[in-house]
This record gives sequence, structure tokens and C-alpha cells, in this order.
Amino acid sequence: MYGFLPPSIFLLNPSASLFGPPPPLLWSREAIYRSGFKCKRCNKSYSSKDAYLDLTVTAGLRDYTEVKPAGTELFRSPFVSFVYERGWRQNFNRSGFPGPDEEFRMAQEYFKPAEGGILVDVSCGSGLFSRKFAKSGTYSGVIALDFSENMLRQCNDFIKQDASVLASNIALVRADVSRLPFSSGSIDAVHAGAALHCWPSPSNAIAEISRILRSGGVFVGSTFLRYSSSTSRIIRPFRERILQNYNYLTEEEIEDLCTSCGLTNYTKKVQQSFIMFSAQKP
Repeated sequence: MYGFLPPSIFLLNPSASLFGPPPPLLWSREAIYRSGFKCKRCNKSYSSKDAYLDLTVTAGLRDYTEVKPAGTELFRSPFVSFVYERGWRQNFNRSGFPGPDEEFRMAQEYFKPAEGGILVDVSCGSGLFSRKFAKSGTYSGVIALDFSENMLRQCNDFIKQDASVLASNIALVRADVSRLPFSSGSIDAVHAGAALHCWPSPSNAIAEISRILRSGGVFVGSTFLRYSSSTSRIIRPFRERILQNYNYLTEEEIEDLCTSCGLTNYTKKVQQSFIMFSAQKP
């Protein structure tokens, strides 16, 4: 069982004073990665992997291993992790993705109600957007979360190359999007960029995202559509066959999932096969 962690465990205050108002809480990545956490419910311990904190169920197991679906395992590859921001991600513009800078701007518009809070970038990959969120100074803390060990290592390498990100309130966590290690109602914003189609169970993942969001919290996601409302009905069956190894959904299915998981105020922007959507915890 997961020990559901309040995000405040990542916030340390090394300069606290007995006199006057306390200074702002700051992330301490080094302290996080030196620390361990123990679940009060099941007594399981979680440890650091130097570049990130591993909070998966299988963390620390010696003999047992799991093979995830192809879409998940692909992004655990060192090669894919290395090339993701060095050519792989740039190909998304062929499907209508407007590019990281514009996608970040769009997401920030949706996240305005969550400014000043804690943002979790689930399935963050190499941290393309995690770093942008951290550098923006909009949030009190950013948690870059992914299941891929190599993506998190790559994210850590990029962070070390950028002093402004290195000095920001960002922490790296390994976890499964379907079993997020945070207390219910503890997170202000959740971002999932170009990720939903890779999740083994989008319904479980969105249910978890809904669980951890506080009232008024915002979920923003982007993904490839199976087909859009403008796609010819003749072409649709062929696209479904080609894309069957991933969970590419339709516009209607994404809205249905968000609504069924208790999220409201659903809105979307569609361009070719690209969709960015937002929903809010009531």
C-alpha cells in the first residue's frame, strides 16, 4: 500500500528563525534525495536513487520485476530518454502540436486559478515542461513525476545544466500515475503533457489525478487524438487500426473520462490530432 504523502514533506526551511515571520518554504533536492520515507500504514520504506525519489510499489524489491505495456516500456529506454528533446518531440508538430513554448503558454492560462500552489507534472518525461513551470516562478513547488528511471535521470541532467532551474523549487519523483503517492485533496495543479495515450489505464490515472486535486484544483492534459471531429469517417477505421497499440482517445471519450472522475468545467483546444484540455475539481 502506498503511504499517501502530503506535498509539504518536500518543503524544508533551513533558515527558519525563532523571531519574526518565517521565510518562505524552499525545496531542498539534496535533502530529499538523502532522506527516506516510511509508510505509516504498511511500514514500507522508500529510498532515494540520487537523481530522484522512488515512490513506486516495487521500489526496493530485489527479485520481483514487472514488465509494463509496450507504450510504457518504450520510454524507459535510455536511448528514447536521450533523444526525446533532441529530435523525438519535435516531430509532434506534424500532428498539430504547436510546440513546447506555445503549449506551455496555453497550459499557464488554464492554471491561473492554481497560481502559488503546488504543481505535479505527471509523466513528465525528460522534464521539458517541469523545467518551464519551475522557471516561471508561478508555483510554490513543482514535482516532476514519471515512471521511467531514465527519463528522470535525463531530467536531472537538464536541471543541472540550467542554474535558474537548479535554484528553483523542483523535486523529481518516480511513481505510477495510476497510484500517485500524495494525500487526497493536497495538490493545486496537475499537468500531463503528451502523456495520456501512453497510460495503461487512462481511467485509473484520471481518477487518481482527481483524488489528489484540492477543491478548485486544475488538471491540464494534452495528447494525440485517435481522430478529431473533422476526420473523414472513411479514414477513421484505418487510423484506429494503426494506432491500436496506444490509448488514443476521441474528444468525446476524454471529456467523458474527466466528467466520470468527478471533474467539472471541462474545456478543450483542438488542432489536427492535437488536443489540450482542462478540467477542475469542484
